Amino acid sequence: MLPQRIWEIAAASQTESQYLSTARAVARCPVFNPQTEKENDHETPNELLSGRTRYHQSTQPLEAQVQGSGLEQSLIELVKTRTSQINGCAFRINMHTQDARKHGENEQRLYLLNAWRESPLYTDRERAALAWTEAVTLISETHAPDDVYAEVRAQFSEAETVNLTMLFKTINACNRLAISFRSVHPVKAKAAVA
Repeated sequence: MLPQRIWEIAAASQTESQYLSTARAVARCPVFNPQTEKENDHETPNELLSGRTRYHQSTQPLEAQVQGSGLEQSLIELVKTRTSQINGCAFRINMHTQDARKHGENEQRLYLLNAWRESPLYTDRERAALAWTEAVTLISETHAPDDVYAEVRAQFSEAETVNLTMLFKTINACNRLAISFRSVHPVKAKAAVA
């Protein structure tokens, strides 16, 4: 019954109107509506691009749920960036580091994020979240160890732990969509030639 309990906690952490709004938005997503899918596999390039847009749009309700979770914005941005680093998603790393900067994140903390264990720049709460981020994102390797879970539970309430875990779910899904559909981040300058 743990999955049911997770959904109960997630629902309880939002107001009724937020929860209903998220539920309605998810229900409207084309990715969740098999009747909107094509019957054949042979899409033209324009149809494929339309499909990509549809799938990227399908993550918007998930993002709305993350933003309404009550977690600190700085923590959300660090977790999004770290998850995208682990998954090797350049498109989302670019997006999340820009978002983090817009929300006032320090450049040095972004540069050192993949070595967070070695840097004193992160709070105990952030460290627990980053450890849980890695454990859940790499779950086939880590199996979400008890000591990491205990660490996150020492810093986060039950509802916050659920919301944090739902954040990973969302970003991991976004990373997989971006990588699968060959999403390329914007390029502002030419790469240096060796």
